[in-house]
Amino acid sequence: MTKETARRARGDAPLRDIYAETTAKIVAEMEAGRFPWVQPWSASACACPGLPRNALTGACYSGINVLLLWGEAITGGYPVQGWLTFKQALAAGGNVRKGEHGTTVVYADRFIPEAEKARAAQAGGDARSVAFLKRYTVFNVAQCEGLREGLAGEPVPLPEREIVPHAEALITATGADFRIGGDKAFYAPEPDFIRVPSQPTFRDQINYYRTCFHELAHWTGHPRRLARKLTGGRSTKDYAREELVAEMGTAFVCASLGIVPTVRHADYLASWLEVLREDSRAIFRAASQASKAADFILAFQHGGEPAAGALASEWKVAA
Repeated sequence: MTKETARRARGDAPLRDIYAETTAKIVAEMEAGRFPWVQPWSASACACPGLPRNALTGACYSGINVLLLWGEAITGGYPVQGWLTFKQALAAGGNVRKGEHGTTVVYADRFIPEAEKARAAQAGGDARSVAFLKRYTVFNVAQCEGLREGLAGEPVPLPEREIVPHAEALITATGADFRIGGDKAFYAPEPDFIRVPSQPTFRDQINYYRTCFHELAHWTGHPRRLARKLTGGRSTKDYAREELVAEMGTAFVCASLGIVPTVRHADYLASWLEVLREDSRAIFRAASQASKAADFILAFQHGGEPAAGALASEWKVAA
């Protein structure tokens, strides 16, 4: 019996196929701009952060399975991080709902073939083990019905809000039209409103404030405020310039409030570099506009709205 025949007899898929399929899936996600391990909130509006876990045993998945299950939870819009095999759902008193499709995860281990045991016994020395991968299909708890209460490993929900009072006060003081909910954050210039997912949907709730200030930085560019060009399409240089202004403006506001800044849109790096490489003054203009945006927002801390043409920064750079 060949090794391949033995694998099939055990129900194992060919090693090469599992690796190739798993790698192809992750690459496809990355090419589509989805990075489950850094995305600040789940598109499923999941308020339960943490590692994916087996809902029956409570054991956390690890390695490649974390990426596979995080990505599937986001794609499927599942509100929990618990997963079960078909048999485990039955053992938990329920079943997988008809028509649901499972997610493939892999299990890595080693075993010693009988022939190797015999060889080692005859020739002496240690028997050599062989690595193998086995694939399993699991289903999110949200794909099941009739499961008993209190399954092990059910995620503990986050607090409803983790409020940073001075950040909250500043957001309120701006008077911006914030609409909370959904799975995307954006500023809509023409109707002049900001959409941000609710705070409990962020894996790290501090990212709610970083996101709010990023969208407020865009909000300052409205014609009635600092009048920046906000009409460029996503693939244009004008769009890249505005995102660079918003990224830096957000960092300035966050630093002023004692919130550690982060880069929210590192995927724009290539377009930012293109803009900066062709114009040596672009970074100066962007930094100046970012300071204006930050100053405009921070002025609300003192109870008043700044004039649209005001600039509190000491250093000005000609456009």
